[in-house]
Amino acid sequence: MHLFRPCRSSKAIARPSILHCAKTCCAKSRVLSGIRGLLTQARDRGPVDPPLIEQTIPGYFKDVVSEHGDRPAVISRHQSTRLTYQKLDIQSDALARGLERQGVQKGDRVAVMLGNGVEYCVATYALFKLGATLVPLNPAFNALQITSALTHLAASHLIISAEINLPYKLPRSVMPLLAHLIPDMSKSKMESEAVPSLKRVIVVENSSGRIETGAFGALSNYTDVLRDGEGERLVPKNLDADEVVNIQFTSGTTSMPKAACLTHRSVLNNGKSIGDRMLLTHQDIVCCPPPLFHCFGAVLGYMATSTHGSAIVLPSESFNAEATLRAVQENAATALYGVPTMFISELELLASGVVPYEGFSQLRTGIAAGSSIPAALMRKLHDVLGLTQLTICYGMTETSPVSAMTTTDDPMWARLETVGKLLPHVEAKVVDPEGKILPPNVRGELAVAGYLVMKGYWGDEARTQEAIQADDKGILWMHTGDEASMDENGYVRITGRIKDLIIRGGENIHPLEIENAVLNLPFVTDVSVVGLPDPKYGEVVAAFIMPKNANASEEEKTKMAIEIKKWIKETLSPHLVPKYVFWSDGWPKTASGKIQKFKLRETGVELAEAGHGIYT
Repeated sequence: MHLFRPCRSSKAIARPSILHCAKTCCAKSRVLSGIRGLLTQARDRGPVDPPLIEQTIPGYFKDVVSEHGDRPAVISRHQSTRLTYQKLDIQSDALARGLERQGVQKGDRVAVMLGNGVEYCVATYALFKLGATLVPLNPAFNALQITSALTHLAASHLIISAEINLPYKLPRSVMPLLAHLIPDMSKSKMESEAVPSLKRVIVVENSSGRIETGAFGALSNYTDVLRDGEGERLVPKNLDADEVVNIQFTSGTTSMPKAACLTHRSVLNNGKSIGDRMLLTHQDIVCCPPPLFHCFGAVLGYMATSTHGSAIVLPSESFNAEATLRAVQENAATALYGVPTMFISELELLASGVVPYEGFSQLRTGIAAGSSIPAALMRKLHDVLGLTQLTICYGMTETSPVSAMTTTDDPMWARLETVGKLLPHVEAKVVDPEGKILPPNVRGELAVAGYLVMKGYWGDEARTQEAIQADDKGILWMHTGDEASMDENGYVRITGRIKDLIIRGGENIHPLEIENAVLNLPFVTDVSVVGLPDPKYGEVVAAFIMPKNANASEEEKTKMAIEIKKWIKETLSPHLVPKYVFWSDGWPKTASGKIQKFKLRETGVELAEAGHGIYT
């Protein structure tokens, strides 16, 4: 799955150690010009300093606790709870010991299906310390998806909340889901025919007593497990930095999720590099509404803050715009994360007066990712919230996840048009379909190499070999499936998904080009462009439009569609004019906020066949 890009695009098997940072320097591809060298090929490598961290995550965390133990590590607004780094260390030790008594061993896959909260933060370090593998599950998963995930990984334990809280939805009980996994929960010895490997389910009480789980012998209570491990400190495990510590399910720019295996080394160094590029220090307070079950929250948020002694603020279990703004105000946050839709919701609350415009003067930086950042939105984030050092990230789950990122002082054009330059110890190239490196500013597929590349897809060697390919020097490259270009200075532009290209009568059409043009129209809130099958041209352009006036009449929509077509014809080209215009109040997205275009295409085909929408 592909994550964290500012454009509308995106992407256990042991792999050789050659996956780690390529030794070949890209200096040969540069011609010196003044102070810096200019690229003569679309291939570059990030800085070599600072050196890679060779510790495990718990080893590095120990040093952070030693230096910043009395400083806040986790602030959970909705739980009215704060943990210092020392308390986080003590509680994660206790939970690790308690989990050991529940049968968790080094190498076990432990699934965690929780909203953002202190339990998630404590469980993360507890599992890392044990040498178990953290497997985050999206709380939106249904029973079949969870069963499939647990079975695929032969998971031994599941940590889950009593209530599932999703954005804009009422809480729902987890009991029907558990009944699917464990038909008879009254037995003290847990038995799951659906997932034979499952030894124990540990429940976090977040329902304020609405759901009673204590009577079920097959379930353990999180608080009891934590209490059971209190006392003696955890005996350090024999861990290795190249061991798999996190398995992330890709969440869906394609219909079939895969399980990407990430290591201590890849996750730790990626988080550290992200925080470095944001200029985080132990005095920063980062408000992070994106979910911890996703790389955005887990690595860009939690790992980036914990490697710098910064504090992470969790406003609510799942995204809530008002809670996010209040969390910034109450904690004097210096950084704010989000995808564009999150930022838009927050700005609307400020504009309406629901949340007073005060308490934001300390904001300086943050991360915007998930989809393109329109210029108008970027200006508002600068002017209204003071996010003058807002950064943009690009990456994918399989690369731990970030490979390129802007800096806090990059010019505005770089933050609007590019995803910045490569992080330290990351190498990338733009290639044609035959694998030949292209010249600068020429579009092709982006491939990434270095320490950050996953070890592989769990239990899926075929997909691993398809995604990770060795060049003639033995360097292993992760082929992202993203169309990109790289300029002479190393700035990377993501121009679309390779599979999202629309081929109309033999001409390649890039959806992002049309989307950016349509977003300039004052009556459009958002837009997504896909290709639909056509008997004459092979494919034609279809635009899904989210109008600012959700209650517009059919006559008004017809006028807007005509204006859209006229605008594209005048500003771009006649062959880019959408044949179909569909109206929508939203579209299917992944957990990171990226649009699932394969689902939009399916919807578009159905609407076109039914004669809906406005078309020519």
